[in-house]
Amino acid sequence: MKPAGGLSRLLHNLRSLQVVVFHPDDPDGQELIAQLRRIGCQVKAFWPPLEKLPDEVGLIFFCVRPEVLAHELSWMKRDDLPPVVAVVNYENPLTIEAVLRLDAWAVIPAPVKSFGVMTSMVVALNQAGIARERVKYVTKLEQRLAGLRKIAKAKQVLMQGRNIGEEEAYKLIREQAMAKRLTTEQIADAIIKANDILGFDSKSSG
Repeated sequence: MKPAGGLSRLLHNLRSLQVVVFHPDDPDGQELIAQLRRIGCQVKAFWPPLEKLPDEVGLIFFCVRPEVLAHELSWMKRDDLPPVVAVVNYENPLTIEAVLRLDAWAVIPAPVKSFGVMTSMVVALNQAGIARERVKYVTKLEQRLAGLRKIAKAKQVLMQGRNIGEEEAYKLIREQAMAKRLTTEQIADAIIKANDILGFDSKSSG
């Protein structure tokens, strides 16, 4: 799968990326921050993790430590959560569960080394970008399907109210859309709402 936005663009964007590092001020944390700054990132470091994220965060590095494993942070549940890279120094079920709860897109091991930091960033940003594009695509499909359902319902209203066929009903919707410079979905929605209010359907007219 191709990188979301292209690899060169991802690498270029790293130079101005706003990165939050939740890591103790120890050799690993210092090495991570130094590497991020060598890349060109704008870095803000905190420990313990904040309850609220700073504004305009593009990426989060989160150190998974025993003292924060059971701590639920409100920003973890955000729909627009920036991609997270977990920093781990041991493996056990609790650590893995914490990484999953963070919805981490990449993981780097401790002790932290300069090698692998940039790769983990690109992987996390790329996968998060692909996920966002997928959500947009699914949302667009759902909206299109909802529009088709509205048009189908509006056609049914016109067919029953005017005793016409399906093709003629759609032609009326399309003509009204063109005349009023609206979409067929908007016209269909207006027809359905008018029918709901006035009750011009086969049941009420009978």
